[in-house]
Amino acid sequence: MTMNDERKSHFIREIIEKDLRDGAHGETVHTRFPPEPNGYLHIGHAKSICLNFGLAAEYHGKCNLRFDDTNPCKEEQEFVDSIKEDVRWLGFDWDDREYFASDYFPQLYEYAEKLIDQGDAYVDDLPAEEIREFRGTLTQPGRESPFRSRPPKENLDLFRRMKKGEFPDGSRVLRAKIDMASPNINLRDPVMYRIRRARHHRTGDQWCIYPTYDWAHGLCDALEQITHSLCTLEFENHRPLYDWFLDRLPVPHPRQIEFARLNIGHTVLSKRKLLELVERKIVPGWDDPRMPTLSGLRRRGYTPSSIREFCRRIGVAKFNSIVDLHVLENSVREELNKSAPRYMAVLDPLKVVIVNYPEDWEEELSAVNNPENPGEGTRKVPFSRELFIEQNDFREDPPRKFFRLAPGREVRLRYAYLITCTGVIKDPQTGRIRELHCTYDPDTRGGDAPDGRKVKGTLHWVSAGHAVSAEVRLYEPLFDRRDPSETNEGETWLSNLNPHSLRVLSDCRLEPTLKTVVAGQRVQFERTGYFTLDPDSSPQRQIWNRIVSLRDTWAKIQKKQGSRTT
Repeated sequence: MTMNDERKSHFIREIIEKDLRDGAHGETVHTRFPPEPNGYLHIGHAKSICLNFGLAAEYHGKCNLRFDDTNPCKEEQEFVDSIKEDVRWLGFDWDDREYFASDYFPQLYEYAEKLIDQGDAYVDDLPAEEIREFRGTLTQPGRESPFRSRPPKENLDLFRRMKKGEFPDGSRVLRAKIDMASPNINLRDPVMYRIRRARHHRTGDQWCIYPTYDWAHGLCDALEQITHSLCTLEFENHRPLYDWFLDRLPVPHPRQIEFARLNIGHTVLSKRKLLELVERKIVPGWDDPRMPTLSGLRRRGYTPSSIREFCRRIGVAKFNSIVDLHVLENSVREELNKSAPRYMAVLDPLKVVIVNYPEDWEEELSAVNNPENPGEGTRKVPFSRELFIEQNDFREDPPRKFFRLAPGREVRLRYAYLITCTGVIKDPQTGRIRELHCTYDPDTRGGDAPDGRKVKGTLHWVSAGHAVSAEVRLYEPLFDRRDPSETNEGETWLSNLNPHSLRVLSDCRLEPTLKTVVAGQRVQFERTGYFTLDPDSSPQRQIWNRIVSLRDTWAKIQKKQGSRTT
């Protein structure tokens, strides 16, 4: 499956097509998606998934799924399983090409011994803090370790003893011998192996030394004969290091190409920060619908095709930027406008009694399922003397240009009748409006007046005696600043959390047709937005998540928030 039937040219595609014309890499395209299994995938990973799997499919090549599992302290099988589920949910498959960096631990170890034997690596006894100090800064060169001049034979003996577990954790590391004065700090004798007695989710206690990501990543690409290694921009300065390793070993040389990572406004896309949100219980879990994880977006109600379309729209660039959240929201909104069936739901109910409607009478009215798709037909909705409308659809003292219900005013009930408000019943103690009394015109069934009189306001409603009670969760962005990393003095990124990111409405009333909806189904609540039934729902208590509002309101929101959005 490609990202979209409509091709959108970008510099990576141009590089690949030139390589194919030149016969590079055996005239084939072999990519990989290489997540670290230390968290759940987020929308930024979706861009990489669509790019790697999409380009491989487009050029009749292959794409591997490889887990770069070099850090057993942070990796779990739970994350492996979730990653596979998310990739498949997005619509991609890796066939039998599922690999792990841990598959190559024996080969990586042999390559490390080869570098030691060549004089290109050495065992260092410096503590971690001194290694950092000796590396220097961006403006000052590093200093060579006093252990850098050890002969290869001694280094090889020490490295083998590290593997056997003869030394304490952190007491020794294996480092590449490159250039401590290099302007690229990644080339200042980077660590290749460290001693770490930690149980690995796949290899168990077989190893007590583990390769670093920088040592393993490029070599894993080479071992899998990857032709085009697509990485985000933060790896651009690591490419000379990967090339240095590859040039000294008898392995193929993948072509690394860097592209801009995805950044979305009002969102964090750092697995470390997302993990902190979960661990500090700021959100209940990785699949909270406010999270930008694929599992969170799935629970929120986003479709795989809408995310693929979003990735197609934003394209592939060489420079980092922030994509406005409304671009993502518009992708799912446009899809659901065509596909989601319409229903009526009252989220903040106000009771209406139609005083001239017979008490023992009810009827079924015809409602359109989706005006964007006439083929979906109609449904029956019950109508009775007592109804619910939205609280904000009535004003006792309406302002100018308020065209909904008010005392003495006539409005249209969607698919039903014209009604006129004749009375307002209030709670004698609080003064709160408890119910409205209205009359209806029986000659206006279907919502149109036979005499041609015009009514501006049209309201949705639900029959009180037939309504389904439900909880509805309204989500807003998790952060109220466009770039959550920007902070004022004394603040952290968590200071930018939006305290109104979740609003729970516990007394909502839905039309009875929604009794049969299954978890995950997406619908439109008329005049309100797009919603999906949450997996935690039960027949006794439905829980609905708002996917996205009915219209793009971001321009107004950002204007209201002012500097907090910039």
